[in-house]
Amino acid sequence: MSWLSRLSFDFIDLFYPSVCAACYTKLNKDEKEICLLCKKSLPKTDFHLIDENPVKKLFWGRIPLHHATSYLYFTKHSKVQNLLHNIKYNGNKELAQTIGYMFGKELKNSVFYKDVDLIIPVPLHPKKLKKRGFNQSEYFGIGLSEAMEVPLSVNNLIRQTNSSTQTKKNRFQRWENVSEIFAIVEPDKIANRHLLLIDDVITTGATLEACYQALAKSGNIRLSMASIAVSLL
Repeated sequence: MSWLSRLSFDFIDLFYPSVCAACYTKLNKDEKEICLLCKKSLPKTDFHLIDENPVKKLFWGRIPLHHATSYLYFTKHSKVQNLLHNIKYNGNKELAQTIGYMFGKELKNSVFYKDVDLIIPVPLHPKKLKKRGFNQSEYFGIGLSEAMEVPLSVNNLIRQTNSSTQTKKNRFQRWENVSEIFAIVEPDKIANRHLLLIDDVITTGATLEACYQALAKSGNIRLSMASIAVSLL
């Protein structure tokens, strides 16, 4: 970095300091999005290393899965909630990509995810996408795709109906809210493949289950799931 560039950086940083998206402390110049201390202390699940883990068990008796995992444990008023809030409501696309890349590096070395053919984010309805400006799951997927060296598909699985928010709905209401609202545009492009379906947070799994119903119509698929966080409370 030239002296002029460094001077410009220092001037901007003086009035608009970059802060950690998890703990809100000031970032050092060599830190990006998340400080080093938070990276080391985030509550990782390590479920990508365990076959019969709590995320996979969430879908037992509902849909057949090769594997399912989440990167972090979600609890209220936590650093993980701060991360998700900064992504979803503050529009921090780079943060979603950073987390995706961090998690992707770990998934790439997992026996359960080494042969994934395609990464598919849960889509937003066009109206919601226009209002929010971006799909947080897609940017999470961009980071995963780069780290895992697996293609990302963002236009094949589509949301046909603009469902209401899932917040404050119970498990049955969540499933009813998203049932039969997804569809596949080109089934032949996902048939006979190992798909990694991704979302930001897994709570009841209703949205992912509804996505599976659409994906399964394409033929012989093998499905795994992954998310940034999971709420197990």
